[in-house]
Amino acid sequence: MNAPFFKFGYFNTEISLVIAFLIGIGFGFALERGGFGSARILAAQFYLSNMRVLKVMFSAIVTAMLGVYYLGVIGFLDLKLIYMTETYILPQAIGGLILGIGFIIGGYCPGTSVVSFATGSIDGLMFILGALFGIFTFGEIYPLISDFYNSTNLGVVRLPEALHLPYGLVVFLVVVMAIGAFALAEWAEKKYAFRNPENEK
Repeated sequence: MNAPFFKFGYFNTEISLVIAFLIGIGFGFALERGGFGSARILAAQFYLSNMRVLKVMFSAIVTAMLGVYYLGVIGFLDLKLIYMTETYILPQAIGGLILGIGFIIGGYCPGTSVVSFATGSIDGLMFILGALFGIFTFGEIYPLISDFYNSTNLGVVRLPEALHLPYGLVVFLVVVMAIGAFALAEWAEKKYAFRNPENEK
């Protein structure tokens, strides 16, 4: 048996959707247990007083990266069959900027707003309604911005090819970058601890 299991036909589309739903439930539970259902904790990231988001997300990225890399090395996972979205550098940069501004203002990203609402938070519900309004608006104006939306297509971009470095070296450099980011996060949390909402009485 080799992975990705769906690409090798070990189960059909309906089963894949059930698996995706169960993984989503597990992901949401993990986010809630990590405190990501609180807008105050999430927003504290931008004030450098609580770097939990960076630590958790970077840990998840590094863990997944190492897993994918070594499973590929031993031949269990066919990396060529992993789906990757294409890079549209300018529209994706603008979209990321809009998402970031919304994150700072609302204190949530789309995923954490659902987690917050699942725990009964009204502000989580308001954020979800705002996101749905944004999706509706985007759909309505798409014919007007479709040329921009599909512009600057770079195709599928992978760091080893883009940087002209061996795959293993890129993995090592990302791990080093993560360790450096964790050290900086620890330093920032100590320096700006007075801003941390969890330290308020």
